[in-house]
Amino acid sequence: MIKTATRTIAFIGLFLGILGNAQEKTKFPGISGILQQIIPNDRIDSWVLVYNSYGKNQELKTSGGKKEYTPQFSGFNLFPSEDSFYYIAYSAGGKMNYITDLEGLKKFVGKIDNAEEAAIALTADGYMVDGEFKDIAGNYHQDSSNYYLDLGKLTSKECPYQKTHYTLTVNKSTGVVSHVKDNGTYIELYNKKCPNNPRLLKIEKKEEPKDDPKKTPKRR
Repeated sequence: MIKTATRTIAFIGLFLGILGNAQEKTKFPGISGILQQIIPNDRIDSWVLVYNSYGKNQELKTSGGKKEYTPQFSGFNLFPSEDSFYYIAYSAGGKMNYITDLEGLKKFVGKIDNAEEAAIALTADGYMVDGEFKDIAGNYHQDSSNYYLDLGKLTSKECPYQKTHYTLTVNKSTGVVSHVKDNGTYIELYNKKCPNNPRLLKIEKKEEPKDDPKKTPKRR
């Protein structure tokens, strides 16, 4: 009887351990690392991922052999940035093509092959891997059927500027988002220019000046 109980407890412990490992979250790499995990599903002869920062191009990944391409002056970014962007130059059917926006990137990715591609596809809907807050808006875990992505989203550009984090369930077979959980705001910023800023707003009460009895002129 004791042996049976011991075995039962050991089995439960093992099961909980496996379940715990299955729920362990993995932080996404940086944006360039995410983009380098792309596996195009269309027939692509070759492609190159280019990072442009302050007008300088850097090739991050080349697949299928390098071919001549025209440098681009605009592109996409998975995280808002004013000084840098990415673009993809690819050859298909003997013709060079360019990916410079998020919708084009989503089509280039095609079928979801990994968690990084799932995150890329969701950027077209405004979600992002927040590299500054990966614990709450830049990680994922998975099981046999789904990816579970914790991502951020800019939910207000007005005052207060804020970001909200979500957990999105993405089906591995179809790439369809079956559930979106709103986890609440994780950044809320105010600045002095906000007319409705309750944190910095100073209410000045103008009081009517009162006569100082010491300064009241004496009657003669």
